[in-house]
Amino acid sequence: MSIATLVLLFAAGFLSGVVNAIAGGGTFLTFGAMTLAGLPPIAANATSSITQFPGYITSTLAYRSEFASLRKSALILALVSAVGALGGALFLISLSNPAFRAMVPWLLIAATIVFAAGPKLRPKQAGESHPATPLGLALQGLTSFYGGFFGAGMGIMMLASLGLASGGDYHRLNALKNFLSIVIAAVAILVFTSAGAVSWTHAAVMVPAVAIGGYAGVALARKVPQAVLRWIVVAAGLGLAIYYFVTG
Repeated sequence: MSIATLVLLFAAGFLSGVVNAIAGGGTFLTFGAMTLAGLPPIAANATSSITQFPGYITSTLAYRSEFASLRKSALILALVSAVGALGGALFLISLSNPAFRAMVPWLLIAATIVFAAGPKLRPKQAGESHPATPLGLALQGLTSFYGGFFGAGMGIMMLASLGLASGGDYHRLNALKNFLSIVIAAVAILVFTSAGAVSWTHAAVMVPAVAIGGYAGVALARKVPQAVLRWIVVAAGLGLAIYYFVTG
């Protein structure tokens, strides 16, 4: 791995941690950087799941007080999420790289649209939420399948689906979303690792960079408008989609 590639991966990992702390959307940057570094699309997607995993854990811990009252719903939704993520991850590794590459620009465009619309999709503040409803379980199954398969924009999709199914306080739903993201990512990582789809060398460079960026992002969150970071991520998503359309 060249020095230029190391710098690219570390910088993308750092920026991913920053934007995740402020606005979300770091997967666009890690996936894009690993693609530009020469990883095949499936390996880039699988490795990107690992780079984001520590952030899901720390975010859940930060929301532990809000999460405490949602444990019963969380366990039911976690089972649904695990099944959905397993299906999505197995579907990904069943594809060839050319087949997945042909899907990537469309997935990126869809995820970018969802991400750009994120503020409008967030649930409004309300009272108690009961997300383990039949509608909530069905929507979570679809979202977790997508998360196991690709993952970019999954957090916004999950907040929107949980809010649509049950309403409730935003921070409590966000706590639940972070916990379910751990479940989805863990299942996907197990499948990808078993299939030999992960590049651990690239992950070793990016994981500490994402962690450092996440720490720095907390401070930057007080100085940089979220809208600025959001549109940077949108531009990155559209740029990647164009790149895949042109080079595909």
